Amino acid sequence: MILSAILTLAALGLLAGLGLGIAAKVFAVEVDPKIEQIDAVLPQFNCGACGFASCVDYAKAVVGGAEGGLCVPGGAGVSEKIAEITGRAASAQDKKVAFVFCGGSDSKARKKYLYNGVADCKSAALLAGGDKACAYGCLGLGSCVHVCPTNAIVVEDGLARVTAELCIGCGKCVATCPKGIIKMVPAERAIHVACSSQDKGPVVRKACDVGCIGCRRCTKGVDDEQITMDGTLAVVDYSKPLLDPSVAESCPTGAIQIVETEFTEALIEPEKPAAEEQEARA
Repeated sequence: MILSAILTLAALGLLAGLGLGIAAKVFAVEVDPKIEQIDAVLPQFNCGACGFASCVDYAKAVVGGAEGGLCVPGGAGVSEKIAEITGRAASAQDKKVAFVFCGGSDSKARKKYLYNGVADCKSAALLAGGDKACAYGCLGLGSCVHVCPTNAIVVEDGLARVTAELCIGCGKCVATCPKGIIKMVPAERAIHVACSSQDKGPVVRKACDVGCIGCRRCTKGVDDEQITMDGTLAVVDYSKPLLDPSVAESCPTGAIQIVETEFTEALIEPEKPAAEEQEARA
């Protein structure tokens, strides 16, 4: 009886397996081989920067006619490979990286109160806008850190900082920041006004040592309006090259930062006066 039961179960398993195999053949959905080829060249971050939920979803969309240059992390290299597969012209977005437009670390900015709640920026912002005296300041609780797929963001001294070389430009940190002070900037731009405050100078000075006070000195140090004023806040026009690092030295509070990236060496050092002139000025 035991042997009979075993043989019966084996026969049923064999029949079920044959049935599933036949069904897989009959109801199989043909997959365009280009989808697999495109998916293979994508970086597999599944970051959503292209506008699709995953890399394979984007691959399907490209085969269906979507633009092949939407993979920001992959850049021009991936765009060219997709163009070879699809036979369409290559197109790639200019690489962008995230930048935190705030320099108010715990040692440089004042606080309104001691926050001891959930370690989440969105939660902290619900309590009177957060503990920073500056209403526009980084809360430094790392919500952006948790969503970054490449660990490009760290919090140091209560301030989020992005490592440009690790940033893939997915924009997840931009979406999660309750203060809206993380923005995408062109990767080749190294000079930034690290402040988002729209308050007037005296108010800024009370809240932060490195905030923009609207003095306009930086706007006078450029020759093509690479830096303009948005109310009382100096802002960089990233559509125009800003290569003179001396503009950062002109800022009395140090609100203008030069970020170390692969493009930083392209900055033009201003010519220094001759030794005789320096002695004369001394």
